[in-house]
Parts: sequence; structure tokens; C-alpha cells
Amino acid sequence: MQRSAAIALLRQHVHGDALVKHCLATGAIMKAVAGPLGGDPALWEEIGLLHDIDFEQVNGDMQQHGVAGARLLKVAGIPDDLCGIIAGHNHFLHTAPYETPVEISLQAADSASGLIMACALVKGGRLSDVSVKTITKKAKEKSFAAGCDRNRIALIGGLMEIPVFYGHALAGLMEIRTELGLE
Repeated sequence: MQRSAAIALLRQHVHGDALVKHCLATGAIMKAVAGPLGGDPALWEEIGLLHDIDFEQVNGDMQQHGVAGARLLKVAGIPDDLCGIIAGHNHFLHTAPYETPVEISLQAADSASGLIMACALVKGGRLSDVSVKTITKKAKEKSFAAGCDRNRIALIGGLMEIPVFYGHALAGLMEIRTELGLE
């Protein structure tokens, strides 16, 4: 699926601006880390874009989230393997360890997107003023972007160094900063 088609599908089901931006950011991070991890950047971006497609529909119910999204995506013609990754990304329901690079990357990207955008907001909305050093420092402050699960980001450490991940994530977000409303 082309990026524009994935975004159109997302916008059919997600109406809140903050959630749309979260999905755009997660997709950008997934795209940025795919190449270094041997994945398909377009495919990984699609997964990131669509991972929370059901969140508004289930009203944030973590007992349904992901599974409902996978059903919705299956009806839309998304391949079963992608639907499975999206169904499994809800770490409240999925208890088995994440093993594949795409699953691990989705965990890290899902959490890091909020952390990095929060870093930009404290810099006056200037993502261009955020560095890997900034992200690393802010990640250590538990009260900063408190909803960001640092343990989920840490999963990527088995595939690449965390600062390297932050560098790829930041580069990915820089590519779509205007879509995110950041400079």
C-alpha cells in the first residue's frame, strides 16, 4: 500500500489530531530503522502508520486494542502477516516476547515517537533543535513524557545501540516535521 493510501485509511478511522500525528511519527521511525535492520522501509512505515487505527473505535480499551485493528485492516485487504504484527503490538495483551526486528521496532517506535516529539515541544516546537544527546538525557528523566514506556524502547537494544536508534528515529521524524506541525 502506498503511504498516501495508508494515511487515507488511517484518517477514515482516526480523527484526533494528536493520534494521527502519533501514527505518522511511528510510521516515520519505523521507515527510518527498517533499512539498517534489513527490513522493507515502505512496509514498516505502513505498519507504523496503521498500528493504532482502532484506538478511537475501542475507546482506548486495551483489552480490544490491536485485535480490533487487525480485524479492521483485514477487511481493508491488508495482508495477514501485517495484521498479526499490528494485533500483537498491544503489550498489555501480547505476553510472549517480541522476537522479530519489525515487532521489536514497533514497540520502540511506538514509545519513542512521544518522547522525541515531547523533546521538540520543550524546544519551542523545533525538532531541528533536538539532538540524540537531548533525547538520551530526557529519556532518563522519568517525569518527562511520563507516558513513554522506556522499557519498550529498551527492547531495540538487542538490535542496535539505543543512541543509534534515537539517531535514526530523529532523522525519520525530521523528514515529516511539517506534517507533525514541528520546525
